[in-house]
Amino acid sequence: MIAERQPMTQAAPSETGPETAGKARRKPSRATLISLAVGLVAILAVLYAWRLPPFVSGLEQTENAYVRGEVTVIAPQVGGYVTEVLVRDFQMVEEGQPLFHIDDRIYRQRVEQARAALAAREAELSNSAQASAGRRAAEAARGAEVGAALAQLERARADLARIAPLATTGDLSQREHDAATAAARQAEAAVRQAEAGREAARQDVRAVTVSRDSLEAAVEGARAALRLAEIDLANTAVTAPRRGQLGQVGARQGQLVTAGTQLVSLVPPERWVIANFKERQTVRMQPGQPVRVTVDGLDDRRFTGTVRHISPAAGSEFALLPAQNATGNFTKVAQRIPIQIVLDPGQDGLDRLRPGMSVVARVDTVAAADPSGPEAR
Repeated sequence: MIAERQPMTQAAPSETGPETAGKARRKPSRATLISLAVGLVAILAVLYAWRLPPFVSGLEQTENAYVRGEVTVIAPQVGGYVTEVLVRDFQMVEEGQPLFHIDDRIYRQRVEQARAALAAREAELSNSAQASAGRRAAEAARGAEVGAALAQLERARADLARIAPLATTGDLSQREHDAATAAARQAEAAVRQAEAGREAARQDVRAVTVSRDSLEAAVEGARAALRLAEIDLANTAVTAPRRGQLGQVGARQGQLVTAGTQLVSLVPPERWVIANFKERQTVRMQPGQPVRVTVDGLDDRRFTGTVRHISPAAGSEFALLPAQNATGNFTKVAQRIPIQIVLDPGQDGLDRLRPGMSVVARVDTVAAADPSGPEAR
């Protein structure tokens, strides 16, 4: 029994000997596999960072993007006490809808004052017209006097011409000749006096004409003052310049406000996206290319849109204090170019977009731009 079992115990090592040990040595260790995986990941990361195959893609993406809208600050053009607040926080309003009323008693009196001033100027203009007619009549009368004086002068000269030969021959006394000569000279003086009176009448007419022009200008000034007073009166009712939703109402009844005081903000329903892409990402961008947008605040809901405009300069150029790199150490920083994206109409959830929301924008730079352009749609 013992002899039969011994060969079996000797044969067992031969089955698990050198062949099995060789197979164990050829199996890669865990450390080797980890090293290979890390190296592969590093290579893939480099390829992705440099956008080399197989990671070449026409999609340019940025998280530096936000929903934008025309936030209009509503402010009065005149000052006074707020008498009525006709709206609530976040209320929807229509164009022309009254929002606030400002005490208008002072402005009504200014309108009445301007109307009275206009009436006074118009009365002065009417009086000037009557005066002008009188001056023209006086000028005509002076002209008639000149004509009469000329006729008298002509008669006196004719009498002198008849008397002079008779005085020479002695048929007429020298006394009568002197009287005729004096009459002729007196007629000449009368003509000069009449002409002077006519010239004075003409000057009066010119003066009245100049005064009338001045009064007409004064009337126009009074009318303009009345229109300004009426505009100020109308501006005591603050209305919505367009349709939209209000922000928080800052004005209260009885509050004293001045021209330009912010009362409330109005946000119209139009929305778009401003995405700030790095300058290298904009190489192939052009208006009309399709865009996909995901909104963080709407559980990453997706919207489609189109590139409308590409900014004419980097965002840093529009800063209040642009960077100056002419002196000191220089560190190159990738600049960002603002891209305006118009969202396609008719999509569900557009009404939930609010200016300032963060979004992720992806522009397909491989797709051909829409020839009709975003404006046509």
